[in-house]
Amino acid sequence: MTTADVAVIGGTGFYTFLDDAEELAVETPYGAPSAPVAVGTVAGRRVAFLPRHGRHHEYPPHAIPYRANLWALRALGVRQVLAPCAVGGLRHDVAPGDLVVPDQLVDRTYRRVPSYVETGAVHLPFADPYCPRVSKALVAAAPDVRAGGAMVVIEGPRFSTRAESQQHAAAGGTLINMTGAPEAALARELRMCYASIALVTDMDAGAESGAGVGQEEVFALFRANLDRLSGLLTSAVAALPEPDGCSCDTWADGLDLTYVVPG
Repeated sequence: MTTADVAVIGGTGFYTFLDDAEELAVETPYGAPSAPVAVGTVAGRRVAFLPRHGRHHEYPPHAIPYRANLWALRALGVRQVLAPCAVGGLRHDVAPGDLVVPDQLVDRTYRRVPSYVETGAVHLPFADPYCPRVSKALVAAAPDVRAGGAMVVIEGPRFSTRAESQQHAAAGGTLINMTGAPEAALARELRMCYASIALVTDMDAGAESGAGVGQEEVFALFRANLDRLSGLLTSAVAALPEPDGCSCDTWADGLDLTYVVPG
């Protein structure tokens, strides 16, 4: 089977990335992934692309087959994952159009299967949820990328109430999103390096006065920034270091994992 070293998981509105790609239907123990995995070449590296919502946005955030998606990528040999996503802003030091590489995550989801662990004692170290090496490559890919911030992941598919977004901001959240969990933890469980690049599409309901966030403005701003985001990801792929020795992989050295890491 064709293999890839790096993967890009496309978010809202980001359904294609590669030219002249080969599409692979990957079977997993967790069902089918969101779409066939496209594999092509970017900056001299073999890259897999998977739209997390499906090619036509079939999967809402709470119904995305997260375990199948990450397992399929790892089965193709992927060891580093770049995860662009749309986010709302919770603080006045971010604004629509900003690109942010978060360094922390707060999981507020509750209906998703969050782990590959189904038996035994395997406890994932997750104090720092994003790979520092991949994050560094994303931050360096463009001069206007901001480093750092906590991304709060809510269940969705509804947006937050004003009180909820004010609570998230008061607790230290910078960004709010619906898809960052359990994706990041699943990647770590499969010993992959993972980092997110977040495009701020709106200010969340409690961050400013007005009607609150709506779907159309989110989709429109993301579409307007697709070329910008694609160029940034291409630069980041070219700059990625080798993953050997990264703690995203070595955390499981010597442990008896009770699930299969493919590849």
